[in-house]
Amino acid sequence: MSDSLGDAYPKLAARLRKLPIAALPTPLSRHTVGTAAGTRYITIKHDDLTSDVYGGNKVRKLEYILQRAKDRGAKRVATFGAVGSNHALATAIHARQLELECTCFLAHQTPTPNIPGTLRMHLQLGTELVKWGGGVDRLALYRRYLQGRKAWVIPLGGTCWLGAVGFVNAGLELATQIEAGELQVPDRIYIANGTMGSAAGLAIGLALANLPTKIHAVRVADNRFVRREVLFNLMNKTAELLRRFEPSLPSGLVRPEQVVWRGEFFAGGYAAVDEATASACAIARNQLGLTLDTTYTGKAMAALLHDLETSREDESYLFWNSYNSRPLPPLTESVRPGENLPQQFERYFD
Repeated sequence: MSDSLGDAYPKLAARLRKLPIAALPTPLSRHTVGTAAGTRYITIKHDDLTSDVYGGNKVRKLEYILQRAKDRGAKRVATFGAVGSNHALATAIHARQLELECTCFLAHQTPTPNIPGTLRMHLQLGTELVKWGGGVDRLALYRRYLQGRKAWVIPLGGTCWLGAVGFVNAGLELATQIEAGELQVPDRIYIANGTMGSAAGLAIGLALANLPTKIHAVRVADNRFVRREVLFNLMNKTAELLRRFEPSLPSGLVRPEQVVWRGEFFAGGYAAVDEATASACAIARNQLGLTLDTTYTGKAMAALLHDLETSREDESYLFWNSYNSRPLPPLTESVRPGENLPQQFERYFD
C-alpha cells in the first residue's frame, strides 16, 4: 500500500497516522470519446477501486478518521447522510472490519435504485439506523445514541480537515503517477463535489506537488452544504493544521484559482436526475465501461462531456471516479426490513 504523503514527509506520517485500509495507488485508464469536435482522450482515476471490500472516495478519508477513532479508544463510530449515502455505508462496512460498532443518522432523499440494497446491507452489518433531519430533536437524539457509548462522531461525508488529508495524499499520489510516466499532467480534473472534502484535499495535494491542474468541482448537493466560502475555509484549515504537524511544508498551498466551481449540472436537487446526467451515465457505461451513479459521479461526467465538445485536441482531461464499483457482500436470505429499520424508511422498499 503506497502512502505518497507519508513518503514525502515521514515526520508528518509519524504524527498523523492512518489505517492501511485503502488499496493505493488506484489505477488509471485511458479512453477515447467521440465528440462534435472530433475524437478526444480522457484519463480515468479509478477511486472506485480503493478497497476490495467497498471502494469509492470515502475510503481515503476513513483511513485517517478511523485511525483517530481507534487512537482515542472509541468503541463506536457515528456519522450522517441520506438513506442512500455511500459515505454512511462505507463507514459501516469498514467500521465492522475494525470491530467498531456503527450508528448512522440518516435523512430522507429522492428515491434512487440503490437505496433498498444499501439499507439491507446496513441491516446485515448490524448498523444502528436513526432517522435524522426533518425537524427531529437532534440534541435528544445525540444524547440517546451517543452519550456514554465511547462514540467517535464522523461529520457528514467524512468532511473535516482530517478527512481532507486523505485527498492531499491522493494529489501527491497522482503526481507520483505522472512522474512515473503513467499519464501527462492533466489540464483539468473533474470530480463530484458533495461535502467538498475530496476537492479541498485534492487541491492542496496538487499545490504541494506544484501541479497547475485545474479542479472542476461539480456541485451535487444543496447550497446549505456546498458553498465556495466553506470550501476555501476547509482548505485553509487543512493546510494550516498540516503545517503545524510538519512546519517544513511550504506556505501558499491554498490557491482558490485552482478550483473551478461548477454548479450548472446540479439538476435541481440532490439525487435529482436530468437528461444530461442520464445521458452521461449511459455514455460512461457504453463507451468507457464505467458504472456511475446519478447522484454524484454522473453529474461530474456530464460536466466533462459538455466541456469536451468545445475542447482543444491537445487538452488533457481526467475524470476522478469516486463511486464504488465493488459488489456488495451477498445478503443473507434473512435480511428483511424489520424492527431495526426506522418505520419512516419502509417507504424505500415499496
